[in-house]
Amino acid sequence: MSDASDMSDVTGLREAAEASVDEAVAWLCSAGREWSVARLKAAGEEVTAADAEVESRMTRALAARTPGVPVIGEESSAPGAPLPPRCWLLDPIDGTVNFARGAPMYAVSLAYVRDGVPLVGVVGAPALGRRWTALGGPEDARPLAGDPRRAVVGVSGTGAGPARGSATRRVLDRVQDEAYRVRAQGSMALDLVGVAEGWLDACVCLAPKPWDVAAGVALCRERGRDVLGADGRAFAFGSPVLAVGAPEVARWLAGLWEG
Repeated sequence: MSDASDMSDVTGLREAAEASVDEAVAWLCSAGREWSVARLKAAGEEVTAADAEVESRMTRALAARTPGVPVIGEESSAPGAPLPPRCWLLDPIDGTVNFARGAPMYAVSLAYVRDGVPLVGVVGAPALGRRWTALGGPEDARPLAGDPRRAVVGVSGTGAGPARGSATRRVLDRVQDEAYRVRAQGSMALDLVGVAEGWLDACVCLAPKPWDVAAGVALCRERGRDVLGADGRAFAFGSPVLAVGAPEVARWLAGLWEG
């Protein structure tokens, strides 16, 4: 493939992303239990040896397939550093708490981002045997509930640390009180997949990091879902909240943060 700084071939980007995710998923499926032993990061989040191994493997694979495009991964990125104009955003295991406990709701999440916009996204769920790819074009999608009182809403980002503040509690209380059903799967990537697929009518991600949501945002936009930030406008990285779903429900969820 030619120098990635000039790449405009979405098919080539998709193939590079899918191949890299597939290789990571295959390794995770064969990795021994010792790779899933959790320890705590300085910020209090769990991490396993598999998180670092998957990130290292995928960084090397992407460097070979798309030379010149940096890989910004959860485990190796500098906190608060601005994103390059173009990059891969990688969460090697989204849902580490689930992975460490042998629960199936975890995923490898990879997106190609240009000027802050995810153009290609791939989410692979090893334990589910599923993979989803977003290319940036519309697809038919299952209708979503447009009334919060009939909406099944996924919530994520509710763990320990700075995210657990008064705004978070307010959002969770209102969602619990007003939505039809609430689901906490423990993976932002799979919550976003759920909205894209129609398993969930909406989801709200609290304190999302770019690598947590980039691939899922691309997938949801492709399926015609509203993808909003804290101000009720189109979501951008750095927003403290991400609300996705049918227009009425996404606006309602985004408004809870401001309220």
